[in-house]
Amino acid sequence: MKIETTHRIPFPQAEVLAWHERPGALVRLTPPGLATPDDPTAGGLQVGRVVGTRLGPSALPSLLRPHWILRHREHQRDVEGEARFVDQQVRGPWRTWSHEHRLLSDPGSEGGTLVGDTLEVELPARLQRLEPLLGPQMQRVFRFRDRQLREDLAFHARYADQPRRTIALTGSSGLIGTQLAALLETGGHTVRRMIREEDVGPDEISWDPQGGRLDPADLEGVDVVIHLAGRSIATRWTHSARGEIRSSRVHGSALIARTLANMDNGPSALVQASAIGLYGPRRPGELLTEADPGGEGFLADLVREWEHAAHAATEAGIRTAFVRTSLVLSDGGGPLLPQLPMFLAGVGGRLTRADAMTSWITLDDIVRVYAHAALSADVHGPLNAVAPQPVTSGQFARALGAALHRPAVVPVPAFGPKLLLGADGADELIQADQNVSDARLQASGFRAAHTTLEQALQHVLWR
Repeated sequence: MKIETTHRIPFPQAEVLAWHERPGALVRLTPPGLATPDDPTAGGLQVGRVVGTRLGPSALPSLLRPHWILRHREHQRDVEGEARFVDQQVRGPWRTWSHEHRLLSDPGSEGGTLVGDTLEVELPARLQRLEPLLGPQMQRVFRFRDRQLREDLAFHARYADQPRRTIALTGSSGLIGTQLAALLETGGHTVRRMIREEDVGPDEISWDPQGGRLDPADLEGVDVVIHLAGRSIATRWTHSARGEIRSSRVHGSALIARTLANMDNGPSALVQASAIGLYGPRRPGELLTEADPGGEGFLADLVREWEHAAHAATEAGIRTAFVRTSLVLSDGGGPLLPQLPMFLAGVGGRLTRADAMTSWITLDDIVRVYAHAALSADVHGPLNAVAPQPVTSGQFARALGAALHRPAVVPVPAFGPKLLLGADGADELIQADQNVSDARLQASGFRAAHTTLEQALQHVLWR
């Protein structure tokens, strides 16, 4: 069967083509819940390049994720200036697969580009009955790619007059880190991934946060450090887990801050992950801003210590920003993914009291917040990374049900989250009531691409 689509992008063809040729383009164009490239650092459209991906969310075991291998078969530009490249399946779930991409200057607009896709695919004989579902599914993916491309290009356009930066990044293999590295690289910036391995590649930096090892020489030539690394809090909060959550954040932050402070000509900025957990789990009726001293609980104490661990950098005059992350929406991981099976089965519903406020942000907007903080010389201090319009738990459930065309009338029993996270984890992560302000984020010049929950879910669920 053949599937064809064309979208208009309000950016010049040369700019759109350059974006596609950079590392990170495939990551940014692929919904995280659909597939994950084997090597997110690779890029380019050269003929013969082989690209491997694993289908399905990265949260699933590899054994449940089919391996799909494609090869760039063609890449050419014709006399009229049309750029064309073709991906063809080498091995994977389809009987045949060929995807032709076309980029042509749009004659109907000034400086725009027509992005065309022609997909020719044949399913295995045993799956032929699913063919009527494939066309609408792929059209949804193409719409996701169209939105992602235009939103990323619009973001990069706001920083087009600035020099390209070299950015060191911890936590680069996580859900946020993978997308953030790809966003920066498609903007022409250089990303050096900080990893806990001694044998590293040319764009990698070896460090050991627990052992206190980070060679300042490895940060020479780096403009900004973005520190995301830390053990996931989405686990049972046992005594040992709490210790690991704390040490993975505090030790790494202190090491980086100390190293930067002792460098004569090192990175000029540190952007560190943080969390709105600082404000305490339940603050009904309050509008929470960065000026708030914070609340009580494990997360509140953790965030205070986490941010304080960077004081050496701040005292040394290094621009330091703390991105206080909220509920991150993605189909590839985070708190939204576990809810999808229940909703798709028709038994989804709210997680806590119907009137409890939920502050959220999409995966794509959170990575743009980090990039914005890294590239903006006047952004410093705490910054709430939340969308402009928080919702109640009841509104969240209804919006998710509507996006999936499913009911949202079965509240999740309290014992469910407690089984997964323990009583304390469920109390602070699930039973939260936080109305967090994005006023300072907006005042810094950031503009969210997804401002309403309905719009956000349409994007992250590629509807």
